[in-house]
Amino acid sequence: MPPVSNTGPAFSRASVTATAIIPARYESSRLPGKALADIAGRPMIEHVYRRAAAASSIARVIVATDDRRIFDTVRGFGGEAVMTSPAHQSGTDRLAEAAAALDPNIINDLIVNVQGDEPLLAPETIDAAVAPFAGDPSLEMSTLRRAIDSDDERVNPNVTKVVVDREGYALYFSRAPIPFTRAGQPPAPAWVHVGLYVYRRATLLRLAALPPTAMERAEALEQLRALEHGIRIKTVTTAHVTIGVDTREDLERVRALINPHTPRIPRPITT
Repeated sequence: MPPVSNTGPAFSRASVTATAIIPARYESSRLPGKALADIAGRPMIEHVYRRAAAASSIARVIVATDDRRIFDTVRGFGGEAVMTSPAHQSGTDRLAEAAAALDPNIINDLIVNVQGDEPLLAPETIDAAVAPFAGDPSLEMSTLRRAIDSDDERVNPNVTKVVVDREGYALYFSRAPIPFTRAGQPPAPAWVHVGLYVYRRATLLRLAALPPTAMERAEALEQLRALEHGIRIKTVTTAHVTIGVDTREDLERVRALINPHTPRIPRPITT
């Protein structure tokens, strides 16, 4: 597992706990069936599930899928899964359907959106994103950011950037290299957005019910819908660099990092 440091405030299980939901669909334009791709003898979705379950802040993990093969695979390794509509256009919509179906009297108020294609997920990053909710009952949504490593990252439109205010709340997310620095001026802090989100359940359901916004459509970034509708997003700094599996090349990189001799996440799966 890649090293993690500076991931935010220390977490105590007594502080606050959350339910992690992993949206997972079978179809993918660049790598169909990637959720079931074998990595060191286990499907990718199992690696993600076990790493999410290993976070101290997570009391329950659920895979939300539209495919019976993924559903059966998760149930087969002892995980919890639910079937959702195949008509969803985004992972947020799939997440919201799964969250809406849960009994609000017996689940945690907080829902963590864990990407199903990040088998190198560090459990500590989930804890870091959940931690701010412990001391702020007004907080509705959080996410992660890390320092930009290179100019290549800064200009790459596939890398989402975020600018934040003095309290760490997101001001804007963009595929463009923000913030712009004029000649002769010192550069302002620049951050990569790490796409893991924590929501109050009511906020997630409200957000999913809102129509897409102009900036969201222009940038193809769902989180801009929250900002345009006045939902503040707290960002937490992390040093963790993850690998999202979007292509065959990404999959081979992950396979090289996770081999049969890599220590397993010890925490057992519970449902």
